[in-house]
Parts: sequence; C-alpha cells; structure tokens
Amino acid sequence: MDRTAQLTARVAEREIAYDPPPTASLHVRAARVLQTNWTGASTVPSRSLYPHQWSWDSAFIAVGLRHLSPLRAQTELETLLAAQWADGRVPHIVFHPSVPLDAYFPSPDFWRSSTAGRAAGAPRTVQTSGIVQPPVHALAAWLVHRADPGLSRARGFLARVYPRLAAWHRYLLHRRDLGGGGLVSVVHPWEQGMDNSPCWDAPLARVSPAPARSFRRADLAHGSPEDRPTDLDYGRYVRLAADYRDGEYADGDGEFAVEDPAFNALLIASEHALAEIARELGACGTARHARAERLTAALVERLWDASYGMFLCRDLRGGGPVRERSVSGLVPLLLPGLPREVAAALVRTLRGPHFGLGGTTRLVPSYDLLGEAFDPHRYWRGPAWFNTAWLIQRGLRAHGEGQLADGLRAAFLRTADSSGFAEYVDPYTGAPCGAPAFGWTAALTLDLLHGEPGSDGLTDNGDSHDTLLSHTGGRTDEGGDR
Repeated sequence: MDRTAQLTARVAEREIAYDPPPTASLHVRAARVLQTNWTGASTVPSRSLYPHQWSWDSAFIAVGLRHLSPLRAQTELETLLAAQWADGRVPHIVFHPSVPLDAYFPSPDFWRSSTAGRAAGAPRTVQTSGIVQPPVHALAAWLVHRADPGLSRARGFLARVYPRLAAWHRYLLHRRDLGGGGLVSVVHPWEQGMDNSPCWDAPLARVSPAPARSFRRADLAHGSPEDRPTDLDYGRYVRLAADYRDGEYADGDGEFAVEDPAFNALLIASEHALAEIARELGACGTARHARAERLTAALVERLWDASYGMFLCRDLRGGGPVRERSVSGLVPLLLPGLPREVAAALVRTLRGPHFGLGGTTRLVPSYDLLGEAFDPHRYWRGPAWFNTAWLIQRGLRAHGEGQLADGLRAAFLRTADSSGFAEYVDPYTGAPCGAPAFGWTAALTLDLLHGEPGSDGLTDNGDSHDTLLSHTGGRTDEGGDR
C-alpha cells in the first residue's frame, strides 16, 4: 500500500463521528447534520431548501469537516474548484444533475452556463450558475491542510488547488475592480451572500423587476414567506441575473455594482492564506502578503466611515456610500492589518446600541437594530447568522478582545444547539429561522468546539506580526455538552 493509500485509510478509520456513542453530544449532533447533507462528493447546505453545492457554504463546511475527516474536507473544496470557469471565476452554485429542475430556482436551465458562459470558459461537463460568492476558499484550503499536513502533502492537495485559487483571485482583482480603486465589486446581491440586506435597497431601486409570472420561487415551499425576500426583491434579482446571462457573463456593464466590505475583507484574508500556501509549496509569499496589505489600505480609504464607526458599502452606479449599518461592515475586524483606531471603533460599534453584542443580543444581528428596515426574522434584514458570528469572534481574538470573543463563542454554541443548527436565528431570542440542520452552522459548531488558539499558522507578513485570524478556544464545556 502506497503512502497516499495508507493515509487515506487512516483518515477513514478516524471517521468515528458518524458512528455515535450511546450518549449523543453536540459534536455528534453536528456531525450527523454534515453526514446527512453529504452527497458523496460535496455537502448541500440544506436537503430541502438548498439541494446543490454552494460556493462559500462549501468553504465554511470544509473548515468544520477537517475535524471529522480531512480527506472529506479536501474533497469538498476539490469538487467545487473542479467547476471553475476558464476566466477564473468560481460559480456560486454547482448543480447536482440528479436534482429535479423544479427543486430550486434559478435552476440550470435559467443560468445556461454551458452556452451563455461559453465565452467566459464555463465548464461543459457540469452545470453552474454564472455569478460568484465571497472568496473565503483559500483560507478554508489552508485550514484544511493544517488539519492533516501529512495527508495533504501525500495527496498533493495544495499543489492542485493553488493554481485554481490563484486564478480565482486574479479574476476578482482584474475583472471586478469596477471602481478603479483596487477593491472588488459585486454585480448581484447574491454574490455578496447577504442576499436581501437593506444595503441593496437603494442600488436595487434602479432595477426594473422581472414579471412575477416569469419565474416560480421554490424557496417559498420550504420557508415562511415572512422570513424570505419579498416578491419585488426577487423580481429584481431575477432581472439582474438574466441581464448578466444575456450579456454572456461579461463584467462591467450591469446596473448593479457595489464595493462591499465583507467580500473584500474575505479576499484579503484569503490572499494572506494563499501566501502561506505558496510558502508551503516552496515559493515566496511576500508579494501576496504585500498585496493583502495594499487591499487593506484601499478598504480603509474607500469604505471606512468614522462617523458610523464601521465600514459602509459603496454604490458605484449611485455614486457614493450606502448609509446603512450591516454586519458586512463589521466583518473586516478579522484583518489584523487594520489601523488600531479602526479596530477599536469596530469593537465599540459591535457593543453599542446598533448591534448590542454582549448586551441585548445573543449573536450579532445582520442589520442595525435601530434601523428602519430592521426585521428580526426576514433573512439578512436583522436575523443573526452563524458564519458571520464565526468570522467576528475570530476578529475579536485577532485584536485582543478575548473575553468578548469567548462570550460570542459560548453564545454561538448554545444557540446552534438549541436551534437545531438553524440557518439563522432571531438575534434577541435565538429562535430558529430558515432551514433546519444547516450545513455551515453544524460545521462551524465543530470548529468552535475543537479549534485551538493560534493553530492556523497564519501571520500577516510571515515574520513576527500578530497571528492572522487567530483560531478559537478548544474548550468543549460550553453549549450544553461536557
């Protein structure tokens, strides 16, 4: 048996999480969700509501899977990257051919990736969407490698994913700098991942919605209409996507172009991670670290608003900042290269009346508690999400706010458990909303249960600077299980 086969067999033997002991723990309950949502090559976010592979979901899921099976975590990312387009974009959905077309909308016959995306190099053997999602993949790949470096090296994991990740970053940096200031723009609200945030209300108001009779929303069959985007919002999403498709997925001409702080912060974090991957492969990562620092400076210059104490979106078609407080504007806290006064202001904003962390809310709400558009149950217009909580608690640790991070971690674990690993929750009560048994909620629960502080092996310049994205505490005596 060769070395790869030996390591693979060893990992398979370790997958005891799927053979639960008599007393089920939080670990086992989370592992069961991931096993139930596993398709054989990737993990769906939800068997009912989201029956395909989603881009940033799979990155977060891989981060959790590494604690159960590093091999499966590697496979998760490899499956996603195998659907990459020739121009470098990683599509936001990779469709499973066995799923009926009417199970999810927009379905493959809407996106028409193999025909409308031909000029951009869409794959011919798999159907995908034509838009993207936040670039957290290099960070996920590095964390997955660190979980079992021996297996990763034996399989050539990093050597195979590095060129694809580098091409992904090139696409974003060269094709999506629509504002000319060095930051990446999203061309559809779905790309940013926070689909119907109030940040999009003004930019979307210019978009004529597609007629309601021209599409059928499959999401309303699995979720309460009060929790989902409105028909008007959905009509505008469909119009933007159809126009992008009909333009053969060429970038730069659409009605919607927004520089978003969370999207760019995740690109910066992943650029740092890509530098570490390059070093692992024997190359120099200095240029990538330097690029990440330049992007951080551009982020502060273009999107920071001291009067709001947080980052704001910039509407490139409307000509200025979007004056809405969203959790997206807090996610850059995970970057250790932020100026000290910026990081301190973000912490104050987190703890203040607009987000209430450590006081009135259990988890960080997705939108301003005092905003006119706040709704504790409607998708990204107020509910708390587990992936943003995971990112923010890492940022708190990176900036020396360990006590606040510990409190957020404990609240995350308790709420994930009590909500049945819900897609999102009421930020005040923790009541579950959206899909149950949600993939990244279960995966990030595992990461918070089992991660060790400082175990990421990431630094912001590879020398003596603070650890980038310092990992979470390894205690398992919170969240209702011991």
